[in-house]
Amino acid sequence: MSDVYFCDLRTGFNNSLLDKLTRLMEKAGIANIDFKNHYAAIKMHFGEPGNLAFLRPNWARCVADEVKKLGGKPFLTDCNTLYVGGRKNALDHLDSANLNGFSPLTTGCQIIIADGLKGTDDVDVPVDGKYVHSAHIGRAVMDADVFISLTHFKGHEATGFGGALKNIGMGCGSRAGKMDMHSQGKPVADSSKCIGCRRCEKICAHGAPSFENGKCRIDLTRCAGCGRCIGVCPVDAISEGVSNSNEILNCRMMEYAKAVLQGRPAFHISIAVDISPNCDCHSENDVPVTGNVGLFASFDPVALDQACADAVCAMPPSPGSMLSEAAEHTGDHFHDIHPDTSWKQGLEYAESIGLGERKYNLIRVR
Repeated sequence: MSDVYFCDLRTGFNNSLLDKLTRLMEKAGIANIDFKNHYAAIKMHFGEPGNLAFLRPNWARCVADEVKKLGGKPFLTDCNTLYVGGRKNALDHLDSANLNGFSPLTTGCQIIIADGLKGTDDVDVPVDGKYVHSAHIGRAVMDADVFISLTHFKGHEATGFGGALKNIGMGCGSRAGKMDMHSQGKPVADSSKCIGCRRCEKICAHGAPSFENGKCRIDLTRCAGCGRCIGVCPVDAISEGVSNSNEILNCRMMEYAKAVLQGRPAFHISIAVDISPNCDCHSENDVPVTGNVGLFASFDPVALDQACADAVCAMPPSPGSMLSEAAEHTGDHFHDIHPDTSWKQGLEYAESIGLGERKYNLIRVR
């Protein structure tokens, strides 16, 4: 069984939560990674503007300082979003990060948006999975020598919860990668929004976009599903096509996580506080579904997600939360708030493709 290290949130004089996170990383063995003069990507979510449940920059500073102490060159990173919002291109993304308190001054390291200005700077990483043969991953993520996930553990409306594996798989996909995971991989154009600028036509290598009466249509027989047209459209007239089922989304996401992690050292941290029912991509956050739980770390992202899920599900529902008002109370909090999801299916698939194991030893760190 994999080891998962855990700290509760009790503090005292000269023993802050950041002190506890440092001890947690050290006890979990982060120093076993060779960081000397190596670039270390710290993958986290900077929070959609309006959302207040995202991890504070202080947590990121603690991780970055530990990496620097071990001789590494850390940077914080995330990829642009597929949906329209405050993080769909690198400029808006950095503005959103700054608004939420992330800067080199507060975090002690630089911030790099991994898939570039328009979300099109990616690397095709071979996976040879059941659903994904080549994953589109943000270039800066793949350029790093060491990968660290720093995850806010919370609920999610499509995958049940958002844990380390979602932070890695979905979070490191470029805009084309996110389309690949979320949909059948072919974009569609909304003629009512199209302004006829033809930027999509110019960037497409396959001649898929064409124009009738100044409005774009996409020939799906020509389209390769790269998503470049989504990135260049200035009015968001092009979007992903038919959505995949949540089960296929989970499987594709796990194969993307495998693409990110294979072939290099990785370490994973999850912080189970402000456990909102939905993703930090929302421009709002609802009442936390349970009270705060604690800090977790492991080299095994599957075991880490399982341990976090178990710990949250062992907590009583918060009064007035979506969980307290759920139609059923089965003990599986995430399924109760999002009945159409199955996080267990996602972890089972992750285990089956060698990302880790669901059985774990929980080791308390004080």
